[in-house]
Amino acid sequence: MEFTADLSALIDVLDSDDVDGYLIDDDSTDSDQRYVSGFTAPDAYQTLVTPDGGVHLLVSGLEYGRATAESNADSVTRRASYDYQGLAVEHGPHEGKIRMLETFLDDHDVASVSVPRSFPTGTADGLRDRDVSVTVEPESIVEGIRATKTDWEIDQIEATQRANEAAMATAEALIASADVEDGVLVHDGEVLTSERVTEEIEITLLRNGCQLDETIVACGADGADPHDRGSGPLEANELIVIDIFPRDKETGYFGDMTRTFARGDPGEEARRRYEVTERAYEAALEAVEPGVTGAEVHDVACDVIEEAGYETLRSDPSTDTGFIHGTGHGVGLDIHEQPTVSPGGGELEPGHVLTIEPGIYDPAVGGVRIEDLVVVTEGGSENLTEYPVALEPAAR
Repeated sequence: MEFTADLSALIDVLDSDDVDGYLIDDDSTDSDQRYVSGFTAPDAYQTLVTPDGGVHLLVSGLEYGRATAESNADSVTRRASYDYQGLAVEHGPHEGKIRMLETFLDDHDVASVSVPRSFPTGTADGLRDRDVSVTVEPESIVEGIRATKTDWEIDQIEATQRANEAAMATAEALIASADVEDGVLVHDGEVLTSERVTEEIEITLLRNGCQLDETIVACGADGADPHDRGSGPLEANELIVIDIFPRDKETGYFGDMTRTFARGDPGEEARRRYEVTERAYEAALEAVEPGVTGAEVHDVACDVIEEAGYETLRSDPSTDTGFIHGTGHGVGLDIHEQPTVSPGGGELEPGHVLTIEPGIYDPAVGGVRIEDLVVVTEGGSENLTEYPVALEPAAR
């Protein structure tokens, strides 16, 4: 990671709570761990933040060289420095780890730690048994810090979004160039399926340095469930929802975008729902600026959809059709993080990166969703997405 996290807010909490340090015990799939340490490893390692702002890593010998070269830490220590193997043989792996951590903390004059809510219970209880005070934080301090992106982070997210757009163009071109036979899309003599489009999306992303665990290519009634991945043949005259949320393999930052297409005529009602969704999306984008809350932006989208005669969870909390999710969410090292653009969403600040993604859903008609990725700026917002919005697919 090419920047050093500003942990001043965490240091302030340590000071106010009179705690000696903040300890993370996880692998780098935990985004807080990756963010604070500036390091990635597949096995758990420990990161300690001390009140002077120091960041100290405890890693295996296997990871020591990389951690020394790549991390943002002020110090990196091998487990072997505390004879972990000997402790594990004498006391067992778990107790050996606890005794090693106890000594590591003592070396940094730490007798009390605050830990994230995801901290392993076994590690916490083991440290307490060794007279180390362990307090679980009531709120995720590091996640709150991560919500405000640096210029470097915004550049990485934007780069991932460019790869995302290349993948969307691949998917759209497949749909646009397909033949129609008996109401089904056919490409190069084979039925065009959700799985085939997903495969081509993934190949494009790999060629652009990104990875994708899952994506959504959902046709017809499948698209009426916002998280249905979609399967089977893609049909003409039906709405097709494509939601791609890749992660850059090197930096770890996500992108996120959704477009809805229809090859042929999906019908008057489907077209109307698309137009209403697009108006809600544009109104919500316009509302994003510093000082407004995520809840207020969500209300703007709901206003447009409700005025057009469709239900939202605001107008009917029990509805299973209409606008049945929030308007957006933060994006960064996690695909869903702070802030939230939904009921209860707090104040937006410069540096927040978030999605705007209203939708209207009904199995009888299909689903519509349009999603862009934006950053809150000092004067309003900037759309990080450059991909066109259009119901009719085209080769781009």
